[in-house]
Amino acid sequence: MLPAAVNLGGLLDRICMVTSISSPIVAGSQITLHFSLALPGGDTIDSNFDKKPVKFRLGDGQMLPGFEQALLGLRAGEELEATLEAKEAFGERNPRNEQVFPLEKFEHLLADDLVPTQVGSVVSFKDPGGFDLPGVVKAIGERTVLVDFNHPLAGKAILFSAKIVSVLPPEEQVIEVKLS
Repeated sequence: MLPAAVNLGGLLDRICMVTSISSPIVAGSQITLHFSLALPGGDTIDSNFDKKPVKFRLGDGQMLPGFEQALLGLRAGEELEATLEAKEAFGERNPRNEQVFPLEKFEHLLADDLVPTQVGSVVSFKDPGGFDLPGVVKAIGERTVLVDFNHPLAGKAILFSAKIVSVLPPEEQVIEVKLS
């Protein structure tokens, strides 16, 4: 049993900080960072600069490969601002991701007075694995509905900004112990 006066949190923070100062980001690094995504015109899409930083392991699939690539080699305390072309960010628009459906499939949604489906509405479908697949209604015709399954940011360059808080090398594991 540890005495109540021992503050392991501060000690652990110092140990992590010493390790993270010299560690560049490589595949498998655990990274803590603040980030923002914006369109080149300045419209912010997402940001956590005014919140807690996020933690993830480079290569675990939480970040798109283009964003991860931009982080390689950075160290704790460094900042990044990079414009990623569409193919490096959310991908190019794929015309095959626009699908035409018979109007009958949408009649119950179109008739909903509370939340009517209209051009611009996001409609969720189930893929063969049972996962939700959102699509944006692009057009409603007399007999068909055109739905776009491209990511809303596909085809757009993204301004990616990040401030690296800490970096732990791949061989180091963090175990959080909560003392109450």
